[in-house]
Amino acid sequence: MTDLAGAVVAITGASGGIGEATAVLLGERGARVVLGARREDRLERVAERVRAAGGEAATVVTDVRRRADLAALVDLARERFGRLDALVGNAGVGRVAPIDDLRVDDWDEMIDVNLRGVLHGVAAALPVFRAQGHGQFVTVVSTAGLRIVPGQVVYAATKNAVRTLSEGLRQEAGATLRVTAVSPGFTDTEFVGGIVDDAVREGMIQRRDEIAMPPDAVARAIVFALEQPPGVDVGEIVVRPTAQG
Repeated sequence: MTDLAGAVVAITGASGGIGEATAVLLGERGARVVLGARREDRLERVAERVRAAGGEAATVVTDVRRRADLAALVDLARERFGRLDALVGNAGVGRVAPIDDLRVDDWDEMIDVNLRGVLHGVAAALPVFRAQGHGQFVTVVSTAGLRIVPGQVVYAATKNAVRTLSEGLRQEAGATLRVTAVSPGFTDTEFVGGIVDDAVREGMIQRRDEIAMPPDAVARAIVFALEQPPGVDVGEIVVRPTAQG
């Protein structure tokens, strides 16, 4: 998809942060985007930004923990625009706490959103890509899986599971499908909202304000992968602030 004008791209977690930045950048390229997220009011705001940038947009409330919601996202792309060229799996949740806190409900949520949610997207889009003879999965992973730090162990585990999934899917995809994992470093998003401990959260906010990169830095990496010509697959991109260790 060297020229993204008219391309049809579905995005999960599209109501803010990296998902929103990716949608707007795709709009500037003339793409048609299908936006999925849980926050309906914010979805429409993002859609208006996409249209103002020159693209087309459709929205559907999407909770990636529900397989039917991913099927509805893909179906909307096909009904509205006739096909689906790429699925950007951006929805994710990070709960920062030491394992000793035994926040098992948080562990379950991260597994359900970060891993199961990606699998639901694969289940919905892969048959469509096979039938079309083309398609691309771009999944947002994390540098948290490349450098493991205390407090983010379960989060990193879910992201590394997705990294493994993406590489395995790439090998199984064949010559006409593409699979990309994009691993952002510290990005100015709502990630710190998942931190329960006040002191840890304040420290992360301070660090974010000092070094975090804007979401559109990650969006540019995603669009770079999408813009590659047929037959070229960017398997993984790592993008982080220069100040991040």
